[in-house]
Amino acid sequence: MNIRTYILLILFMITSCSGSSGSQNLIWYNNSVITNVEEDPEKPEEFKRVSIGISPQIFYLSKKEADYKALLERATQSHKKGKAYNIGIENKTNIIKQVNEIP
Repeated sequence: MNIRTYILLILFMITSCSGSSGSQNLIWYNNSVITNVEEDPEKPEEFKRVSIGISPQIFYLSKKEADYKALLERATQSHKKGKAYNIGIENKTNIIKQVNEIP
């Protein structure tokens, strides 16, 4: 193997191993409507409880997130107006990390 092959192999390995770890750690609920937003009864100072779908699944909005207000605004808009969003849930925590407009 020549030097170019080694360089290409190294570049390929670097790019295949890199990436945004945040997006890899999310489970997406596409085109979903939030059916309820309320204070979490167990930890109201830390979380809002969010229900998604007709047969509701429960997820949480952390009040400690940097973009909590924007996430809460979109969640409330979805709940009150029935607007659908693509919702990213952190794997193994059930915490909502992203609420995105549908393109």
